[in-house]
Amino acid sequence: MLLVLRRSALVALALSLCGPVMADNWPGWRGPTGNGISTEVNLPTEWSPTKNVAWKLPLPGPAGSTPVVWGDHIFLTSVNDQGDLLLIAVNTSGKQLWQQVVATGNMKARGDEGNSASPSPVTDGKHVWTFMGEGTLACYTVDGQKVWKINLQDRYGKFQIQFGMSSTPVLDNGVLYLQLIHGDGNATTREACVIALDGASGKQIWKVDRPSNAHSENEHSYASAMLYQDDQTRLLLTHGADFIVAHDLKDGHEVWRCGGLNRNDDPALRYDPTLRFVASPVAVPGLIIAPSAKGHPILAIKPDGHGDITNVADKHYWTYKKTPDVPTPIVVEDLAYLCMENGNLTVLEARTGKEIYTQATHRQRHRASPVYADGKLYLTARDGKVNVIQAGREFKILAENDLGEDQSSSPAISNGTIYMRTFGHLWAIRKQ
Repeated sequence: MLLVLRRSALVALALSLCGPVMADNWPGWRGPTGNGISTEVNLPTEWSPTKNVAWKLPLPGPAGSTPVVWGDHIFLTSVNDQGDLLLIAVNTSGKQLWQQVVATGNMKARGDEGNSASPSPVTDGKHVWTFMGEGTLACYTVDGQKVWKINLQDRYGKFQIQFGMSSTPVLDNGVLYLQLIHGDGNATTREACVIALDGASGKQIWKVDRPSNAHSENEHSYASAMLYQDDQTRLLLTHGADFIVAHDLKDGHEVWRCGGLNRNDDPALRYDPTLRFVASPVAVPGLIIAPSAKGHPILAIKPDGHGDITNVADKHYWTYKKTPDVPTPIVVEDLAYLCMENGNLTVLEARTGKEIYTQATHRQRHRASPVYADGKLYLTARDGKVNVIQAGREFKILAENDLGEDQSSSPAISNGTIYMRTFGHLWAIRKQ
């Protein structure tokens, strides 16, 4: 009984730390709590193009960004055939409200792997902010009126990143936080930085350099910054260039950093120069899980460190031998779920790292990050098939659903509806 009460308290604390955000909104890429968890219930387990589809809306082009939802407004980014980068507003009945050309000059990344509309927008219900991979960061009212627009390459220098900047902004109490982790591959020069901007005006609040000894492709990060918060501590987590780094929210100074994500920490092993990070950290009260890439380790870290905690044993919970390469992990109660790039699902005890199981789901590339709601995990593969997995210590596939379209976007869940952004449509999935 005590364990059940403790789990319930942790979930309640995570939800309470969201401030004024309502649980049935999905205001950013990882949802109302910033960790991919929704409190919605009575969601559909099964769907198809003809089952449990409330509506679908054709889109002008593909993107990997997740839709965000506030009230009866849905916001998402896209591209069109002319190379325009678009912000689109839709209501929850499936009608397009407005569309803005945020920028031009879409860049495709690795064929079908992505484009400049990869970062997800973020909203507070009054404004919506969108960042495009070519550098444009813009703010609009929810009615589509431009408030301000800037280009971060003009302000902070040209992005030097192989497959385009894809980091999603973090919004907290009216402040936008962004990690710009990139570089020319030369360990003697440092281009990476972390910034905080006033959401109302776009003006800089602070900027700090993001130093590291990473080189080659490892200077490039496709991950997104995350917030850590509990009842005593609030931190900004940036992820890339061989380290996860915790920053003070007020001025950006580095509180702690942790390596061990590449083999350079062990002189007996060879440094991997291709270990760019794509998966982002997940943070719940008392625990931060930091993925790496390409079969290197994943770390579970305590949030209260100072300085370099790479080799400080009492600031680590555990290290696990394999990591998700692209999907961000998710923690629900006492379990951590790792959706691997090949569709394997590994479940660990969140505080001990003990493996509960590793099982195969759909054998396809997985680019979207899993989400949780209603006792279920939703794992989205690149070919659009979504495996619905029963949460808990027993592996059980409840359904495999297929809308017949490619997808690299994570689902969004709001007001009894699962929103799926495929390459061709925005779909509203709900029980009929």
